[in-house]
Amino acid sequence: MRIVKIEDIHADGGWRVFSFLKLTTDEGLVGWAEYNESNWNQGLTMVIRKLAERVIGQDPRAVARISATLAAVTRMAPGGVNRQAVAAIENACLDVKARALGVPVHALFGGPVRDDVTVYWSHCGTFRVRNADFFERVIGTPPLRTLDDMKALGEEAIRRGYRAVKTNPLRFADGRATMCNPGFAVDGLDLAGNAENDLVDGVADQLQALREGLGPQAGILLDVNFSFRPEALRRLLARVAPVRLTWLEADVHDPAALADLRRGAGAPIASLEAIYGRQGYRPYFERGAVDVAIIDVPWNGLMESVKIAAMAEAYEVNVAPHNFYGHLATNMSAHLCAAVPNVRIMEIEGDDVPWKDDLVSDPPVLKDGRLVIPQGPGWGTTVNEEAVAAHPPKATGSSFWLAGG
Repeated sequence: MRIVKIEDIHADGGWRVFSFLKLTTDEGLVGWAEYNESNWNQGLTMVIRKLAERVIGQDPRAVARISATLAAVTRMAPGGVNRQAVAAIENACLDVKARALGVPVHALFGGPVRDDVTVYWSHCGTFRVRNADFFERVIGTPPLRTLDDMKALGEEAIRRGYRAVKTNPLRFADGRATMCNPGFAVDGLDLAGNAENDLVDGVADQLQALREGLGPQAGILLDVNFSFRPEALRRLLARVAPVRLTWLEADVHDPAALADLRRGAGAPIASLEAIYGRQGYRPYFERGAVDVAIIDVPWNGLMESVKIAAMAEAYEVNVAPHNFYGHLATNMSAHLCAAVPNVRIMEIEGDDVPWKDDLVSDPPVLKDGRLVIPQGPGWGTTVNEEAVAAHPPKATGSSFWLAGG
């Protein structure tokens, strides 16, 4: 079996673009992977295309050799866009190999260790604020303009079966909601990462309203991305303590600083979604910097993700997939959850475009707040190319955050 073609195809995702890699073999088998090009990794598609030239003619079932070779030729600039490109090709090869064997991808790693996994609704409220017109006009969601609306959102999450939700810092005033800067968007960027009292109080009010809607038992996860320095995070954690966070998710690119924050946090700390490879994760584990290590399967590749999870387990740390993508990526992350024992919970989008299910052959199955682990060959789903063609992206490579995601 040999690789004869690698193509990228793209679909409109409303406020971002869904991107898929298609790997075709001389035996007619096709492997798929999902990746994401955004404002923080512009040019990823072109890097994938260049690296793909190196694997034409190779046997895709030799996944480890292909991945290691691509990592070697990019090691002068490791991580970042190069690692994401290697991961996309690796993940497509895994799909082909599993399909050739007639087994799910997780079987290549000894899975499944579980048949389903608890999921949380990610960006709960975030998209409805950043893309209010689109959500109210196209999707038909209710407006999110007041704290009472935030409470109603929590009630909606419970009705839909979610056991936990994750939101981002929002402030409500004068009949409108605004999202606090995530730390990597251009508009309103605060390079100092400060959080004044009015902001801290506003986020506390947001979370309290959400707690009232969810009830006492559902999980609340707060993701601040790169918004704040550790000093501001400490004050924020102290102020929101009454809502009993499942975790505070924060990106801090210094292991010692993150470990120091965790020691006095009063709530579990989740982080590392923007870190690559075992070498990148190791200093955080050695410092005891996180309660939950977040791993991005499309960015690291499933093989490396499984190895990172195994390293985390050696430090008594659970992991959670970083998954704000489309349905194919959800399945890819589900296979990580099926392959390793130390999983805390899985991220999934609760709000999305109406045509999202059409883009794949078999959308993920949710039952009572849990995602059923795919058992079909490969990832357990394939890309519906006709549906993708029916929803061309408004702008190739359009950004998740700059477009309002």
